[in-house]
Amino acid sequence: MPDPAARARRLQALHTDPRILVLPNVWDVASARVVAATDGVTALATASHAVAATFGYEDGERIPLDLHLQMVERIAAAVDLPVSMDMEAGYGDPGETTRRAIGAGAVGGNLEDGMRPLADSVAAVEAVLAAGTGAGVDFVLNARTDAVLLAAAGADRAEVLAEAMRRGRAYLEAGAPAVFVPGVVDREGIAVLAEAFGPGRLSVLAVPGRSPSVRVLEELGVARVSTGPNAQRVALTALQDATRALLSGGVLPPGTRPVC
Repeated sequence: MPDPAARARRLQALHTDPRILVLPNVWDVASARVVAATDGVTALATASHAVAATFGYEDGERIPLDLHLQMVERIAAAVDLPVSMDMEAGYGDPGETTRRAIGAGAVGGNLEDGMRPLADSVAAVEAVLAAGTGAGVDFVLNARTDAVLLAAAGADRAEVLAEAMRRGRAYLEAGAPAVFVPGVVDREGIAVLAEAFGPGRLSVLAVPGRSPSVRVLEELGVARVSTGPNAQRVALTALQDATRALLSGGVLPPGTRPVC
């Protein structure tokens, strides 16, 4: 895929493919190359939390945007697959951040609503899509609603899902190709959202020990599953476990491979 427009079309097609799109999120060139070289991987997505942690920053737009974009650019240049950037909440200007993300090589991105007023969130979605159009790219926006993730403890489950549906439908009507609902991990909730948004629309986050398997998610109608910061946690857990083994007099894991 030699140009951004072609990469964007490929990424969009992967969302509507009958097979679920699996995106183990990456955070640097090494992780991107390892994931991209894995059989079956068709696209990459970055994780803002993991990219920020790589440079010693907390999540939540604390990493400077310039530094964040530099890593995205390095990742996009290192692989031949479509790359989606986690743009967090857009760094105060979703349209401009999208233009810069496209310039860095991203052809899709996440944008979180943080449960801001719906009209403001819809305007942000529209700004992202307009920036893509202006750059000649059908930017694949994974419009994120935090309705489930930020729900108050003890909140009525039906009301929480209803708010996620209200926001998600508004983003779809504004032109977003997909709606990302982190925090929903139960089969019933996932099925309700998948039906509400329609085929090829629902995106969820895989959570260790809580989420259904990818096979089940596909059966429930999920279009896209990503790992967020959990992919980096998998890698760092393995590193910490190997370090403990060495400190206790053991050896490195015998199955370790030179993958990069």
